[in-house]
Amino acid sequence: MSYILDSDVLITAKNSYYAFDLCPGFWRSLLAQHHRGHVYSLDRNRQELLQGREDDKLVAWVHNDVPANFFLSCSNADVVAAYTEVMLWVQRNPQFHDGAKAKFATGADGWLVAYARVYGHIVVTLEESRPEARNQIKLPDVCIQFGVTYQNVFSMLRALSVEYDYKELT
Repeated sequence: MSYILDSDVLITAKNSYYAFDLCPGFWRSLLAQHHRGHVYSLDRNRQELLQGREDDKLVAWVHNDVPANFFLSCSNADVVAAYTEVMLWVQRNPQFHDGAKAKFATGADGWLVAYARVYGHIVVTLEESRPEARNQIKLPDVCIQFGVTYQNVFSMLRALSVEYDYKELT
């Protein structure tokens, strides 16, 4: 099974529980799982990640450590067609405010759903479903609408049997 990561997974990890100085094993495990064909993200997410400051450790990691094929291209005709379906659903859905629709259209979430739908991947996000929301469109709710499986990063790490060992320095 392959997983595609939402930007929020990497940004939140860097800013909190898997900070580069606190848990370098997380970042190594993502690359190891990528080399095994299990973990990817999208070129659209790469663009979001690179909007950070040049001295940001996540920006440096993307530039220096992550192989180019970690970020899959969305330019495939099937993915573009699926993305069009996602965007039509969002735009035609009267539940969402216009601002929420505009914000969704500029982000990578629609592309994640489209890519996962075409290739049967699991979307990994830290967002939680909020079907009643009007002022924001949550990635899990779009996944549900299009029959795409999603889960959080901890479920993905467990499914991939990733472990981080602490070894006391003596």
